[in-house]
Amino acid sequence: MSRYPRDFRGHGPVAPHAAWPNGAKIAVSLVLNYEEGGENNILHGDGQSEAFLSDIAGAAPWPGQRHWNMESIYDYGARAGFWRLHRLFTGMDIPVTIYGVATALARNPEQVAAMKSAGWEIASHGLKWVDHRDMPREEEARQIAEAIRLHTEVVGDPPRGWYTGRCSVNTVDLTAATGQLDWVSDTYDDDLPYWREVGDRDQLIIPYTLEANDMRFATAPGYIEGEQFFTYLKDTFDTLYAEGEAGSAKMFSVGLHCRLIGRPGKIAGLKRFLDYAKSHHGVWFPRRIEIAEHWAKTHPHKRFERPSQMTRDRFLARFGGIFEHSAWIADRAFDLELGPAHDCAIGLHNALARMFRSATATERLGVLQAHPDLAGKLAVAKRLTPESHAEQASAALDALTDDERQAFQTLNAQYVAKHGFPFIIAVRDNTKASILAAFQTRLANDTATEFSTACKQVERIAELRLKDILP
Repeated sequence: MSRYPRDFRGHGPVAPHAAWPNGAKIAVSLVLNYEEGGENNILHGDGQSEAFLSDIAGAAPWPGQRHWNMESIYDYGARAGFWRLHRLFTGMDIPVTIYGVATALARNPEQVAAMKSAGWEIASHGLKWVDHRDMPREEEARQIAEAIRLHTEVVGDPPRGWYTGRCSVNTVDLTAATGQLDWVSDTYDDDLPYWREVGDRDQLIIPYTLEANDMRFATAPGYIEGEQFFTYLKDTFDTLYAEGEAGSAKMFSVGLHCRLIGRPGKIAGLKRFLDYAKSHHGVWFPRRIEIAEHWAKTHPHKRFERPSQMTRDRFLARFGGIFEHSAWIADRAFDLELGPAHDCAIGLHNALARMFRSATATERLGVLQAHPDLAGKLAVAKRLTPESHAEQASAALDALTDDERQAFQTLNAQYVAKHGFPFIIAVRDNTKASILAAFQTRLANDTATEFSTACKQVERIAELRLKDILP
């Protein structure tokens, strides 16, 4: 079977209410990446120098050599940039989350002591600040374990959060599989946390950002002055704050690096933004661990049986009757490229409807003919499917007067005699009176029009049935 792993649905059209503490309208998560001393360097056992995220335009790795200028820029982050940011955040009483590369933390004990003294969260940023895209799965798992071990040794406590950054397709699942992390941030796909099921592990994901991020000072297109950074942060804040005022509070992640935003001309834009954000009522500045704790308490994960993960037998048992007595539709849909987008009523309905629409006219006629007459003999004999019985009862078709029952039976007979299939209507969208009125109107239509109308009604009935059992 073909299964598609990417999740385009997420929280769906109506996101959960964040319910941030004290009614906050926005959660602003400030993240400081600490990578200085963990980057590519032959001193660290790597085969080349670093080339990523610096103020050197067009930087490229130097194989087998130390790149003195690149090292010097990273050194600035540790020697000057970090302390400038430390003074800013502690002076404004704003807590931050550190993404700490384990080997960088080990080489910077004074900075680690300052982070701990300030009460900042120190999450793991991997063992080394290197690219993981081509790393074998087993080696990446080994490095994750070693990063946690070294982090615990250096910091004194194990990390509760994780962000690799230069990750592989395996990173999120491998970090979740450790079972040791309250949150993982190696995604950029939402404005709210969400849960990811990795085997038996329900892993909380707190998405991060690459655009409200000072790395854009070192990439093209990007920021060239602090004012541009301030403007982008302010515009993002204003949009999310307005959504929060409207009852849909979100999370705003801001990504920072000591060697970038720690420069005097760049930090001015950040300072301007923090002053602006703090001037608003209902702004929460949490560490990411506090977001994780809040989300786990307020929005605990609830597993449900997902169509995209079912066996064929289970899929048919669960959805074979969605289209009346036509399990072949579910059987064909099972072979589609199903994924997380189909684990909801609308998504699965689309898959089933595709198979119905692509069927031959004879096959679709068979589906129409499988439907019972409204208030007909099967209903009287109580031989309807449970779904059909509930649907007809919803419009009180199971409690007709003798005259009403006779009217339905007469109309049924006339309709079938003319069109060759029963009169089909989504009963739950109607009342007894509107059904009778539609009966009279549609009886006069030509059969081609009625065939099309009946098919659309069949799809609508299927949609309503799915909404009874899926999110």
